[in-house]
Amino acid sequence: MIIGECIQSAFPKLWDEFTKNRITLTSCPQAEGFSGLTEKLATLIKCSSPKEITILTVDGSPHCNMLHASANAASFLTETDIPTKNLVIARQGDIRDVSSETVRLSRYLHLVESCVQRCPDLIDDLGSLSLEHKSAEKRRTQCLIIHDESEA
Repeated sequence: MIIGECIQSAFPKLWDEFTKNRITLTSCPQAEGFSGLTEKLATLIKCSSPKEITILTVDGSPHCNMLHASANAASFLTETDIPTKNLVIARQGDIRDVSSETVRLSRYLHLVESCVQRCPDLIDDLGSLSLEHKSAEKRRTQCLIIHDESEA
């Protein structure tokens, strides 16, 4: 079990549920830095040969996303095919399973853009999740209003 460091304080019930009877490693890529994370995980995989890997992080955090990406990269480096579960805590504590392919896809923004173009409703979903998106939309709307008033 690899779990985001912040989960113990932010979601104590989920922490208890997911760490019970498991060997648990915690990490906060923001606090620890990204340097060496993949290599550390690769070493752990190579030396301990785990039967499975479960990663639990907070959805929407770019730092937490690095835990998932680093686990994928560590499996690649060690040439292992260990079953991996990528779990994220979404709104109101809902646990969502995310495929390793989706984690890989998140690194390639042009492919993410293709997904958004095919499914523009994703932007509406983003609006319900991201304060950054809401703020950007508000600023964009204000600029449009100011622009329209100046043309009138």
